[in-house]
Amino acid sequence: MFDGIGFMELLLIGVLGLVVLGPERLPVAVRSITGWIRAMKRMANSVKDELEQELKIEQLHADLKKAESKGLSNLSPELQESIDQLREAAQSVNRPYQVEDSKSPAQAQEAPKAEVAVEEKTPATETAPKPTGTDTK
Repeated sequence: MFDGIGFMELLLIGVLGLVVLGPERLPVAVRSITGWIRAMKRMANSVKDELEQELKIEQLHADLKKAESKGLSNLSPELQESIDQLREAAQSVNRPYQVEDSKSPAQAQEAPKAEVAVEEKTPATETAPKPTGTDTK
């Protein structure tokens, strides 16, 4: 992190900070500066991860175009690996929808009937007397 700064430079910065800010404000200033540094590092790592992901997607897209131009036969190992990764990703995206589609029509019709049966068993209205504000007993 401090590639060009040696121990003596750090010591000089610490002494100057102590003289300028004083012993009460120096710890607060150090905490706020370290918070800023952490935030910048997180932001830089986030941008780096997003760029790496985008580059990987671009590479997979280029590999897919190459594979399509070759007719998906006699592919190099790199292209075949990219195609396999794309197929796995497509299958993982489609899995949640396959669970819903795998229900038979009879199972899909049974669910609403069960809800209706529950509704019929609950009383629709109660006939309890309502209190009035005119009772003076």
